[in-house]
Amino acid sequence: MELAVCELARRGKLLVGEPYFEGGVPVAVDRKGAGDASVGDLVVLRLGRGRARIERVLGRPSAIEAVLEGLLWHEGVRRPAPPLPPEPAGPETDRVDLRELLAFTIDPDEAKDFDDALSLRPEDDGIRAWVHIADVSAYVPAGSPLDRDAAERAFSTYVPGMVEPMLPESLSTDLCSLRPHRDRRCVTVEIPFDGNLEPGAPSFYRSLIRSRERLTYGHAEAILAGHERASDEVTEALRLAERLTTELRRRRYGRGALRIETGETTFAFDGEGGVERAWTEAEPHAHMLVEELMIFANELVAGLLAGRNREALFRIHERPDPQAIELLVAKLADLEVPTPPVPDHLTAPDGARLAAEISSRVAQHAGQLGRGEEAFPTLILRALKQARYDPRNLGHSGLASRAYCHFTSPIRRYPDLVCHRALLNELGVGEAPLPENLDELADWTSLRERDAAQVEYRADALCLVWFLERRLFDEGWDASFEGEIVGAIGSGIFVRFERIFEGYVPARKLPGEYFELNVLGTAMVGRRTGTTYRLGDPIAVRVEKIDKVEGKVELALGDPPIS
Repeated sequence: MELAVCELARRGKLLVGEPYFEGGVPVAVDRKGAGDASVGDLVVLRLGRGRARIERVLGRPSAIEAVLEGLLWHEGVRRPAPPLPPEPAGPETDRVDLRELLAFTIDPDEAKDFDDALSLRPEDDGIRAWVHIADVSAYVPAGSPLDRDAAERAFSTYVPGMVEPMLPESLSTDLCSLRPHRDRRCVTVEIPFDGNLEPGAPSFYRSLIRSRERLTYGHAEAILAGHERASDEVTEALRLAERLTTELRRRRYGRGALRIETGETTFAFDGEGGVERAWTEAEPHAHMLVEELMIFANELVAGLLAGRNREALFRIHERPDPQAIELLVAKLADLEVPTPPVPDHLTAPDGARLAAEISSRVAQHAGQLGRGEEAFPTLILRALKQARYDPRNLGHSGLASRAYCHFTSPIRRYPDLVCHRALLNELGVGEAPLPENLDELADWTSLRERDAAQVEYRADALCLVWFLERRLFDEGWDASFEGEIVGAIGSGIFVRFERIFEGYVPARKLPGEYFELNVLGTAMVGRRTGTTYRLGDPIAVRVEKIDKVEGKVELALGDPPIS
């Protein structure tokens, strides 16, 4: 049976559902079972023979929460969870009891699915670190209905204010989540570092931990800065993590990892169906404490599996095509951005090295001049290949890693669960068979990752246009906004304004003459005068039209600021 998200309306004596997210013919709705639903409600309809039946009432389409819920249903993300198998029972003699070891989590404020926890302590003049990852494999038997459903979903999908988890909430936010003061099953990677923070031989094993602190990024940063107090043990562990991960990041960039930082848009709802605020958050300093140790743990697991020629799902990022890097250099040069010299005969390894160097130079250039902070990193990303999953270890160019996999988020990513099973099988403490066709699973999870990202992007776009409409109600539709040109196509330019909104200026609205895209795709150029609108250039715009269903904004040129 097919589901459709519609807005209820009346056509004469008929109750109909008008498709909300896409065009289509109104659907006659069966009044029986309509319950409290009324005309104007956003609903999920079950289509079939005869009249459609109301499956779920979402609310009024004037409320952003109802629209986001509708988007999840429209995209096929929302669906009933499968039955849960029984919890693990009986003694687990292979599990190492680490409940006396200080463990803590660091996550965003709103997080509930805590995949990972950290432990650190000084050892001689070095540091010993433990990365604890939720042992989802203990709760999801291979081949069970729950496992098949998780593989079908492949990822949790996050939209502002809500999530459709890969695993049922009883697992994702409770039994598997590393909540504070609860005994939790984990798979732990233990790594000793000497006085120079050079890593020793890692250990991998199943464990039992009890997290003592649930820290947010803001809380962790405040403790490190001395603005908030915590126990001496927690403070020392955070300082050790900061010291260690600062060095891990320095080495990662030093070996040629890409340096591209993009902020994350965050929203606050007003509780009355509207979007009250939207802002872009730069990467918190405390995020490094988690990210670098997760990357390192992922590399260690991938290195073990690849080194023993074991099957798994590796996370690969192939080196860029030399021609793509040559074109990137030409585009940046056209935009007067300094670039490193290009060898006469550019090879794939040269291209990867150049991409890393370019990413560093562009970040520095944009930061110094305040121009191109949005547009130039996007050019770099488009010159690179897309990261994906593969049964073969082909390395990760963006991280400059010889072997890489996703291991540290098994609550929300199915490839991580596959890697857990592969690792536990290799350690002799697991017997879960891996999927028979890993090639197909790699393609499927790569596709599902892109699909989830598209849903999340559209949800953000919807929230942004709702907030923009609120701003325009307060400031007036004739308000001008300062922005930056971030994209150009033959029919117009894309502008990021107020650092969060994005809209499109059709070429026909560029004044004075006919504009066309230049050969490199870096600017719209006036055919008569040569006037240019280049990527990275500042520009004033005003809003002409908002599409609250598609999340799109049409712009026209605004009044330049008065100097």
